[in-house]
Amino acid sequence: MKKAGISLFVVFCLAGGFLMLPSNYYLRQVLVHLYPKIDQYPVFENRMVEARSPVPWEKAEAYNRLTLEEEFLPLFEKYGTVAFVVVKEGKLLFESYWESYSPQSLSNSFSMAKSIVSLAVGCAIEDGVIRGTDQPVSDFFPEFGEYNHKALTLRHLLTMSAGVDFEEAYSSPFSPTTKLYYGNNLHAITFGMKQTETPGINFVYQSGVTQLLAFIVEKATGEPLSHYVSRKLWTPMHAEEHALWSLDKAGGMEKAYCCFNTNARDFARFGQLILNGGRWEGQQLVPEAYLREAITPDTTLTDIQHKEVNRQYGFQFWRLTYDGLSIPYLRGLQGQYVFAIPEKNAVIVRLGHKRSPTYSSQHYPDDIDLWLKAGLKLIDDAKYEENEAVL
Repeated sequence: MKKAGISLFVVFCLAGGFLMLPSNYYLRQVLVHLYPKIDQYPVFENRMVEARSPVPWEKAEAYNRLTLEEEFLPLFEKYGTVAFVVVKEGKLLFESYWESYSPQSLSNSFSMAKSIVSLAVGCAIEDGVIRGTDQPVSDFFPEFGEYNHKALTLRHLLTMSAGVDFEEAYSSPFSPTTKLYYGNNLHAITFGMKQTETPGINFVYQSGVTQLLAFIVEKATGEPLSHYVSRKLWTPMHAEEHALWSLDKAGGMEKAYCCFNTNARDFARFGQLILNGGRWEGQQLVPEAYLREAITPDTTLTDIQHKEVNRQYGFQFWRLTYDGLSIPYLRGLQGQYVFAIPEKNAVIVRLGHKRSPTYSSQHYPDDIDLWLKAGLKLIDDAKYEENEAVL
C-alpha cells in the first residue's frame, strides 16, 4: 500500500513537472479553460482594432416592429443564441439579444476572422505591398518554397490548398489547432508546418494556413494586423465600437485565424461590405475583382474530405445555396455567422454558444437553415408591411 502511494506520488510529480515545461503552457491553459468559448477574450492579451470614425446604423422604418416567429424560439435557445441581427438595404431592421448580451457586448468571431484576414490581403494588394494572389509565399518567407517544383502562392493559402501537414482538430488537447488557440508562440507552430503534397490541388481546411497569411500581411504592410485592419476596414466602415483581436502573448501576434472580438451590429458591416462590392460610402476599401473572387468557390480544387469538386470555399469565405439564393458568408466555431444575401440586399448575423453537430447535403452545419429561415421571414414580413403601407 505504501509502495503504491509512493508510485502515485511520483506519477503526480512527473505529470506536474511535464505541465510546467515552458513548451506546455498551452496545456495548462487547456486544463484551466477547457473548450473555447465566445466570451473568453479576457483570458488573452488583446490588441485594439480602433474604430476612429463611429457611425451608428440608420434604423429602418420597421425597426424591431416585427418579432421572431414563436416556432423559432426553442431552437434559438437550444443553440444558446446570444445575438441575432438583420440589416436590410443598409439599415438596421431587427436585433435581439439573450442572456446578458447587448448591442455593445463583445463575442469571439472564431473562424469568421479568416474572412477578415482575406479582406486585409485584398487591401494589401490594392496598396501595392503584395503583388497579387499568385505571388510566391517565399517572397516573404523563403522557408516556404517549392514542392514538386510548384511554388506555394498566396492563392494556395487563401483557398486552403497549401498542401501542408497542419491537422485541424478541435477535440484533442494535443492538436496544432489547440496549440494555436491556447499557446503563446504562434510563430513556432505556423512556421513548423511542412508541405506534404503539391499545392493547388486539394481543398483542406487548415487554420495554420490563415495564420501564415496574417504573418505575410504583417510583413508586407510593416504594421500589426489589428492596426492595418483598423486603418483600412474598421474605421472606414464606421464601426461603432473598438474591437479586440486576441494575441498569443503581450505585444505578440494576433490569433488571426480566430479571435476577432466585437458585437453583432459591427460584425454585420462585413456582410454589408460584400453587398457593396467592397465599397463603403463611395470609397473602394477592397478591390471589387478581388472580393468577387474571394466569395466564389474555387472549383478547380477537390474537396478532399467529401471527395468531390469544391463548391463551398473561396478566399477564406464560404458560400451556400438556400431556397434558390446564393449566399456568401463568414462562419465560425460554435455557430458564429454573417450571411450576405445579395438578392435581398440584406445581412443576417447570428452569434451564440452552439451549432448543430449535423450537416446539410451542401456540407454546412444545418443550424444555418434555422438562422436563414428566421431572418428571411423577418425580411419578407417587413417588405409586406411596406407594401401594405403604400396601398
